[in-house]
Amino acid sequence: MISRRNIRVKVMQTLYALDSMDQAAKPGEPVRLLKRQFDQTRQLLVYVIHFLTEVARYAETDSRNRASKHLPSAADLVVNTKIAGNSLLWKILEDQSFSTAVKEEMVDRYLDKELIRKIYHQLADSDIYKEYISEQSRDPKTEKALIDYVYSNLLITNEAFTSHLEEHFNNWDDDCEMVNLLVQNYLSKPGTYNFNEILSADKWQFAKSLVETVLDKDALTLDLIKPKLKNWDPDRIATLDMILMRMGVCEFLYFETIPPKVTINEYIDLAKEYSTPQSGQFVNGILDSIHKDLLRDDKFQKVTYKK
Repeated sequence: MISRRNIRVKVMQTLYALDSMDQAAKPGEPVRLLKRQFDQTRQLLVYVIHFLTEVARYAETDSRNRASKHLPSAADLVVNTKIAGNSLLWKILEDQSFSTAVKEEMVDRYLDKELIRKIYHQLADSDIYKEYISEQSRDPKTEKALIDYVYSNLLITNEAFTSHLEEHFNNWDDDCEMVNLLVQNYLSKPGTYNFNEILSADKWQFAKSLVETVLDKDALTLDLIKPKLKNWDPDRIATLDMILMRMGVCEFLYFETIPPKVTINEYIDLAKEYSTPQSGQFVNGILDSIHKDLLRDDKFQKVTYKK
């Protein structure tokens, strides 16, 4: 589910948190912090999908509320609830992995019932919804198109909804792009995710090994980085830049299956996105120079890190 790029971001964030601590991390704490990063992503992902299903299911609540009025109108008594039986919606609701995750994460506690009501009514007033309920058939493409519309047009681009997420999930800003992609992929193939393990065993091993290697090989990586800084004071370099360079050097030396060019490109992109405007070029120059030195001195012999 989660790409190696996303994993690098989580490792970077974990190392930054450790660097910001007033005291040395306790044994096992770095890995616990890293795991917590992925647990927060899982909870956010589950909640966004759950909120989406609640909007779709609100049609039945709206129907009951309108029918129970003291003096319901004719329109109140014939509310169309077709979306509540949407075939894609029910594939999600019948996904045992997802249902279990909803219960385990207790995401119902974050639901804003009034926001759900407002978004549902925005949907009900839309032309695409009126066209949808006018058709009695359930074409799979049309069923999916409507759920996609709710997610893409009424949730993820809705300032009220994103503000709601920011209020309850402090990782929203960092994870929004990743979660958005994961949700879109899931809507295309519901039932294919194992929400209990958003990281496969090999990807978790990569994440765990990367954070442990960077911490254990701190002195070695700095010995390679500092000579390249020339007139730069290491203490004045952006903390994230230094973390990204340390991660890159560790990948050069200890991660056998990752080509150096991939490593350099990944950390250039991360530096551009998460650090300063000049960081991409800076990180590129340092890592490229270290890579060339390792090749020249025949020291580019990757050996898998063992703790």
